[in-house]
Amino acid sequence: MHTNEHQPITASTTTLSNTSETGWSRRSVLKAGALAAGVGILGRFADARAAGLSASDYQGLDAWAMSQAIRTGELQSEDLLAAALARCQAVNPRVKTVNMLHETYARALLSQRRSAGTETQGTLAGVPVLIKDLNTYLQGTSTSNGCRLFKDAPPAARTSTLITRYEQAGAVPFGKTTCPEFGLTTTTESLLWGQTRNPWNLAMSAGGSSGGAAAAVAAGIVPVAHATDGGGSIRIPASYCGLVGLKPSRYRTPSGPAHFEGWFGASVGNVVSRTVRDTALFLDAGQGHEAGSAYWIPPLQRPYVEELQREPGKLRIAVVRQSLTGAALEPAIAATLEQTIKQLLGLGHEVEELTLNIDPRQLFGAHGTVIGTALRTAIHDREQVLGRAATAQDLEKITLVNLERAQATTGEDLYRARQSFESIGATMEQPFERFDVILSPVTANLTPQLGLLTLDQPWDSYAHHAMGSAGFTVLANVSGQPAISLPLGQSDNGLPVGMMFTARLGGEDGLLRLASQLELDRPWAARRAVL
Repeated sequence: MHTNEHQPITASTTTLSNTSETGWSRRSVLKAGALAAGVGILGRFADARAAGLSASDYQGLDAWAMSQAIRTGELQSEDLLAAALARCQAVNPRVKTVNMLHETYARALLSQRRSAGTETQGTLAGVPVLIKDLNTYLQGTSTSNGCRLFKDAPPAARTSTLITRYEQAGAVPFGKTTCPEFGLTTTTESLLWGQTRNPWNLAMSAGGSSGGAAAAVAAGIVPVAHATDGGGSIRIPASYCGLVGLKPSRYRTPSGPAHFEGWFGASVGNVVSRTVRDTALFLDAGQGHEAGSAYWIPPLQRPYVEELQREPGKLRIAVVRQSLTGAALEPAIAATLEQTIKQLLGLGHEVEELTLNIDPRQLFGAHGTVIGTALRTAIHDREQVLGRAATAQDLEKITLVNLERAQATTGEDLYRARQSFESIGATMEQPFERFDVILSPVTANLTPQLGLLTLDQPWDSYAHHAMGSAGFTVLANVSGQPAISLPLGQSDNGLPVGMMFTARLGGEDGLLRLASQLELDRPWAARRAVL
């Protein structure tokens, strides 16, 4: 254990070893018209402070219900934090999703709120959350980026703007979740932290790069976890772990204060969750223009949680079946796509086939150029701090290949990549002159076994196994459009299968209305991994 002291909050970081629904109708609550409508509905927790919040009761609450219980006084923030820590202690040795605990930070934060009389304030009051250990900072704690080169990075001087907004809404960060090195692959395995396992099947990957976040939610440690998405890193692990995962529009959520966009805006922050309303709740708390940033997305007409009360109307939905990598759909993915089409038709929507007018070489070439340049910059910055060059003892094999390729990138290459982002974004707005939403699989493959997508292998074998994982998701990162993964199916052996819905730039409201309708039609929150 190592401890980093800072003011006004003292942060203690424990580095972990590398070794039903809520019982009431979600529709009735939403139709009540406001978050405050839930007063009294959680009365069964009135004695929790004396008896302790049971594991089953804790896991039965989503973030919305937790904040309700805090605001009505039926639970205290310490109850939720204690339950989160207990669940982490019980399952993390098997799942290996939380790599750092910041319990002292969380308790100091709660103490400050008690002193200020603000403990029950905010839409996220008392909700325990975890932060992805990648380019996201909590004051006084280290961020490793899943990389041995950054393992002993100094404590952050400031908290990232997005996390600050969650705290201002009442959330309680208490640790960090694993990611692959620099978030470069669609699994969460690294030489620094080891293998993060899928709670649905511990031999399988939880996805990546936000696999630690998704595994933590699927394992019941938290109802919601912070995540980021630069090529599918929210949606892919959400699909593999049976969760809701929304990648917001470019610039919907802040990336500062150190910088104001990630990967030319391809990488954005949000959360993974078990319920649509939790995703909406955190997006409301996190969204909005950041002071000093030159980038912004048009303001909201109304809070996203209010959008869930509105019917989506009859939508024109396009179906895209073909992965841009050419990978064929596994049978369970194809079957879930057909089931989803039938569900949409049954709800009164129109569905039509669509072939996208996108050149995969331009898409993946531009995306790779941007990522490689960002990687090179991050490594060079760290080398300057350390006063030495990075070696094979610091970086994994695929990272080294990417770094070597990036050394040849010119300023013109990078400029043309940015132009490709813009032209692809313009091309992808055209289908929305005819359609409201595009439906596709999230991935072409089911959750892969651990080891197949690790960065510590030869390039050719890695590229072969990666074909099925990001062939649908990268497009929305380059175009900037919002896209959401919803847990709409399962394979014969019980692995979750997600379907993805993409909207026009700034169209999160329509996505959430449709997601809410699908969730109410065939609820999924009661389907849980058993650990």
